[in-house]
Amino acid sequence: MRVWQECLSEPPALVPVWQNASVTRRSTKRTRADSRPQRAPGRVARKPLLAALALAALITSGWVLRSSPMTSSTAAQPADVVRSQRVEVLRTLPHDTTAYTQGLLWWDGALYESTGQVGRSELRRIDPATGRAVQRVEISRAYFGEGLARVGDRLIMLTWQAQRALVHDLASFDQLATFRYQGEGWGLCHDGTRLIMSDGTDVLTFRDPESFDATGQVRVTLRGRPLMQLNELECVRGEVFANVWQDDYLVRIDPSSGRVTHQIDAAGLLTRSESLGVDVLNGIAYDPDADTFYITGKWWPKMFEVRFVE
Repeated sequence: MRVWQECLSEPPALVPVWQNASVTRRSTKRTRADSRPQRAPGRVARKPLLAALALAALITSGWVLRSSPMTSSTAAQPADVVRSQRVEVLRTLPHDTTAYTQGLLWWDGALYESTGQVGRSELRRIDPATGRAVQRVEISRAYFGEGLARVGDRLIMLTWQAQRALVHDLASFDQLATFRYQGEGWGLCHDGTRLIMSDGTDVLTFRDPESFDATGQVRVTLRGRPLMQLNELECVRGEVFANVWQDDYLVRIDPSSGRVTHQIDAAGLLTRSESLGVDVLNGIAYDPDADTFYITGKWWPKMFEVRFVE
């Protein structure tokens, strides 16, 4: 007698399932909630009676019931536990609704934000007390601005498909240099030693902060599965916090293994009326003195100072 045991998948609300492994190109249009990719439903368990009969047949025939084979990535991480966190809002401040937020960082009492759109990309310094931009510069209309990182007295800003990273002076915002790279640019952060970059796939690339040369990479997994569409990044005490494009959660990643250790629920920050006409959650900045984060989204009317709690 041959008996198959169905391997049950985890509930779809906890495990993202992507329709394919290719990079989804980002639209410059507003994202409608009803047009987002739908998650694939999990498989349904067999009826209890059939399961009982199958188990009885195995026992009667002396067979040993085994679990179905695991993939190598799952087998290597049998205790791949992901801790759940939520956002605790400490303070709300205004956010410019014309800002299609790509990168966000904190330095020396100020927030720095990069924005993107065709022909309308900017670099901004924001007063965290008021949420207002106190300094701004337009990026060349040839570039669609993306993620942002600080290295010493320089700001490095990615571009989406132009394969250029723009180096600006931290104080004056004057452009100092341009780096070249292959592929798309999405998110960028600096961990004090190296730059870490996302490109919309499940890969994080490590780069030399002086030459921008790639020095290595790691693939990111959530419960043993590739986590695609990694977007804006923030390096914090040896970990990487990341937005997942088109999802209302953030993840904490161990960059040495690529494993997601925490999943942070950030849904419901805006009211229904505030959500009209906005795009997705994006933007993470960390203030080490206050031990708090700032998060926002593309065209959002608000920015939030938060902590991540269990």
